[in-house]
Amino acid sequence: MNRSIDVLVLGGAGVDTVVHVPELPLPFADSYMIRPGIVTRAGQSGDFFAVGTHALGLRTHHLDMIGDDHEGDLVRALHRDRGVPFTEVRQPGGTKRAVNLVGPDGRRLSLYDDSRAGETDRLPDDVVRDLAGASRHAHVVITHPCAYALPALRAAGLTVSTDLHDWDGVNPYHEPFAHEADLVFLSTTALSDPERTMRGIVERGRARVVVATAGSEGAYLLTDDVLTHIPAVAPPAPVVDSNGAGDAFAAGFLYGWLRGEAPARCGLYGAVAGAHACTVPSTRTEAIGLRDLIGRAAALDGAPAAVRDGAVAGDRA
Repeated sequence: MNRSIDVLVLGGAGVDTVVHVPELPLPFADSYMIRPGIVTRAGQSGDFFAVGTHALGLRTHHLDMIGDDHEGDLVRALHRDRGVPFTEVRQPGGTKRAVNLVGPDGRRLSLYDDSRAGETDRLPDDVVRDLAGASRHAHVVITHPCAYALPALRAAGLTVSTDLHDWDGVNPYHEPFAHEADLVFLSTTALSDPERTMRGIVERGRARVVVATAGSEGAYLLTDDVLTHIPAVAPPAPVVDSNGAGDAFAAGFLYGWLRGEAPARCGLYGAVAGAHACTVPSTRTEAIGLRDLIGRAAALDGAPAAVRDGAVAGDRA
């Protein structure tokens, strides 16, 4: 079967309004005068991930629901400008949006507008089947419509990844995603016992690899029943925003995983990509390129950095 798409990204298209605040948590006040100001731009989890895998040379296609509104135009323009194919399904409630409060140290607090999604929102079965049939792998964002697409992805024989973000290990909403994916990412932020949660995902689901990111502490990798630590990578420039760092880590890790790299090497790619993302202002949506990813990883572990024409020598992705 012809697989013309390396990574099919489902869900996570939307718009963020970025507000820089003097500190987090933000003390109550009647008003604040802020700089550099307030900026609205396209880019939520699926957008960041799709831009990231595309920048690494993976043939990427994004599928999601967006509205016939100004915010939808921003999402469409982002994909058009980055050269990422995008199939849109009309979202009756309008394009998803959020407000990100960003502190001086790059930390963020996101406020998601949950009113845009409806219980009946679905990605059309025929669209999912057609795109899945042309894809090698699917990355599923944990939005409501995407849960209903999981059986079609499995029927198409795809490997699946997902990012549970700040799951507490208990909320049942996340379980279909956690248990139907071969590769699971999540954050340690809300976990009292990350290892127990990671092992529970493996025991109850299909996952072969689970990665828990821990910010400046690096990440933890569970594979073949062995838990190891992925060291953090020093950012190549000052940290200005952590928004999108987790999506960048996942994109870098998946690049290595789809090439059959060892999990530790995939973790290094993820750490390099995540560190780069922290140096990108929150008002922009961009990702590390393949040449920089391979070069920085090679500088850290001494492995060869053979890159030609925007692709790793011998890579067919």
